[in-house]
Amino acid sequence: MTALALAPVQPDESDISTAVEALPHIKDYLATHHDSVIRLVVSDDPEETLVVPRGAVELLARVLAHMAAGQGVSVVPAHAELTTQQAADLLNVSRPFLIGLLDAGQIEYRKVGKHRRIKAQSLMAYLARDDHERREAADELTRLNHELGLL
Repeated sequence: MTALALAPVQPDESDISTAVEALPHIKDYLATHHDSVIRLVVSDDPEETLVVPRGAVELLARVLAHMAAGQGVSVVPAHAELTTQQAADLLNVSRPFLIGLLDAGQIEYRKVGKHRRIKAQSLMAYLARDDHERREAADELTRLNHELGLL
């Protein structure tokens, strides 16, 4: 995977506005229809119908949610192997910090010669664990604040 493939799409004001408008419609559709494939009608050619997997539309909804919030979006295949710099960029951390996580066994990787390669799946698993641990810590702090009468 090249660095160019990881470059996020940065939404401009028009993109943000369009995403804000489209997102509720897609979410409503997904909530009320449970088909495994979804047929999309092309507006300028009603005779033309695109058939896409439900998962693709669910992914589109997630992409639109980020764009509606003004955030850049990248799509990385789960099986993709990333360089340490690409992985650090996705985590928004420095490369040395990422190397520390790798050396500490926090993220799975493999060596190709003397270079480290990180599967995107391993990176996402780390993010999920880290997010879970942060939420637990925040919940514990809230509980302690209530016990001490600080909240």
